[in-house]
Amino acid sequence: MLINNFLLLGAVLFCIGVYGVIARKNAVLVLMSIELILNSVNINLLAFDRLWNGQNDGSVFALYSIAVAAAEVGVGLAMVLLIFRNRKTISLDDLSEMKG
Repeated sequence: MLINNFLLLGAVLFCIGVYGVIARKNAVLVLMSIELILNSVNINLLAFDRLWNGQNDGSVFALYSIAVAAAEVGVGLAMVLLIFRNRKTISLDDLSEMKG
């Protein structure tokens, strides 16, 4: 398979993720969109690793990126749960107000 297919898939996933971050009002959906962006980066890293004769540099960076994504999900969901306990909503529009 050509590298163009993987790069096109990564670009499509990245665009969907950016649209989800910009357009969504739900905090959980924004976190899912950030995960799509990180997965598109992983696909590009692995595609370029395969292109440059598989020296496993891209695979190592992809594993680090997966670890960062897992930590991001843990911290992000903890923040969403804390906000839900205090405000009874996870809408991002309601969080823009600075009242207690």
